Amino acid sequence: MWFDSWSDLIRIALAGTAGYATLIIVLRISGKRTLSQLNIFDFVVTVALGSILATVLSNTDVSWSEGAAAFALLAVLQFIVAWATSRWPRARGVVTSTPVLLFSDGTVRHQALRRARLTESEVHQVIRESGAGDLADIRSVVLESNGKLSVISASKYGDGSALKDVKN
Repeated sequence: MWFDSWSDLIRIALAGTAGYATLIIVLRISGKRTLSQLNIFDFVVTVALGSILATVLSNTDVSWSEGAAAFALLAVLQFIVAWATSRWPRARGVVTSTPVLLFSDGTVRHQALRRARLTESEVHQVIRESGAGDLADIRSVVLESNGKLSVISASKYGDGSALKDVKN
């Protein structure tokens, strides 16, 4: 239970080092998108990469080359999806969510909050975290496609053109 053999530990050290190095190389080749702000698809791919690394480390039935092939497959699929979503809005809609307006001109949009499974208290919290103490100072709060909440103050709203892709 506490110790089986030195060969198991050496295998983990060697496979782990090779797997880690391969993962770093695959991530560097796949580009900055893989490491940027994650949408749900990117998050799933990142978790899958971690799962593959864990499997290579702990499962003696999986070789380093099988793990490397799995890393490469996910990187290629991620590249194809990123390429498709950058060119076709319909593909983007399948993979990523649309930003949603949760608060606008002093009014909490309760239906949007329910659909997003958020509370008014969470909107107030993000407004406070932005440094505002008065809701009248806030023009909009947007739930972004990566799950973050953006707060736009009235003084920084301008013509509102940054909100053109936000779902009302």
